[in-house]
Amino acid sequence: MLTRVKSAVANLMGGIMAGSSGSDHSSGLDLPLRFPYGRPEFLGLTQDEIECSADHIARPILILNKETKRLPWTTGYAEVINAGKSTHNEDQASCEVLSVKKKTGGTNSTPNKNSSTKRRSSLPNGEGLQLKENSESDGISFHYWSLFDGHAGSGAAVVASKLLQHHIVEQLQEIVDILKNSAVPPPTCLGEDPESMHTNTRTLTRAASLRGSVGAPGSPGTPPTRFFTEKKISHECLIMGAIETAFKEMDLQIERERTVYNISGGCTALVVVYLLGKLYVANAGDSRAIIIRNGEVIPMSSEFTPETERQRLQYLAFMQPHLLGNEFTHLEFPRRVQRKEVGKRMLYRDFSMTGWAYKTIEEDDLKFPLIYGEGKKVHISSSGFGNASKRSTEGQRLEDIQ
Repeated sequence: MLTRVKSAVANLMGGIMAGSSGSDHSSGLDLPLRFPYGRPEFLGLTQDEIECSADHIARPILILNKETKRLPWTTGYAEVINAGKSTHNEDQASCEVLSVKKKTGGTNSTPNKNSSTKRRSSLPNGEGLQLKENSESDGISFHYWSLFDGHAGSGAAVVASKLLQHHIVEQLQEIVDILKNSAVPPPTCLGEDPESMHTNTRTLTRAASLRGSVGAPGSPGTPPTRFFTEKKISHECLIMGAIETAFKEMDLQIERERTVYNISGGCTALVVVYLLGKLYVANAGDSRAIIIRNGEVIPMSSEFTPETERQRLQYLAFMQPHLLGNEFTHLEFPRRVQRKEVGKRMLYRDFSMTGWAYKTIEEDDLKFPLIYGEGKKVHISSSGFGNASKRSTEGQRLEDIQ
């Protein structure tokens, strides 16, 4: 339903806690953690249980007991550590019911988990999800589920699991009054009088238009306009835009805070929001959402992978070659080009191509390809994209929004 998020390979959200994945993440080791490592709050694990969950030999499967009623809609959950990949589980999850009230005051603040946003706690309390305060009549509530598949460190996944929902709340605060009034279409400009909206968008009969009636395009007393009609924007599109903007803001916050906090790695993001009777699914990366109905698998998201994003990434590299650091080529070849093949003609494809053609191999083609491999083994060589000096990735992550 919602899926497309602005995404160029480079910067939100694997390895494990800082420095314990076997990779070199020394650049941030001297900085404090943004949030301590842990498992999802709704599991209610003790510190000893968290350590036991990281047993790479026993690999215990952590399952949420539905009888505790900690999560809405009898939501189920299970996880197991990926043995041998990292010391701790790099992935994270979150589930909450949040309340949105119209924002008071004109300043925007960065969500920090200590904000005054009303939310239902996902902490185990024996009574399920309860509002910490009674919902105000001028607000709306929504259900929120999220999964974050971490890579190269758990830091970004932990941060996203704590803060992404608050970015969504912040974006919805600006439009909460509009969403509550479903009978009136969203104004093109905030503060616009609903009556003037109807006046400005009224339609004229063809006969009245031909007679040059007042208000008809080109008639006396009617100011010239570029558009005779306005595009109709639905309330659902506003919600989708709010979630998309929240993804971008979460990414920017992590990028900023990496200068003062040790936030390791990156991650995908898969979010489901139930708001005003409709389900919205948003994702960045190769995590997948599906619905199974009567034995039929219905995809609810589209994966961002080097393969699906190939042409856009190649075009970005073509337009901004400095991002390749003089080490990579934006062209794709079936395999690595060898020096002895300079001057020969080899199969290749560029950003404008879905098929393949032959080109004469030049010296520049000996550079390492930006995108290489096939299917699940497709990789992106990301020197200059983001903070990694060289990184291969299974798919585009929330880290990779720029």
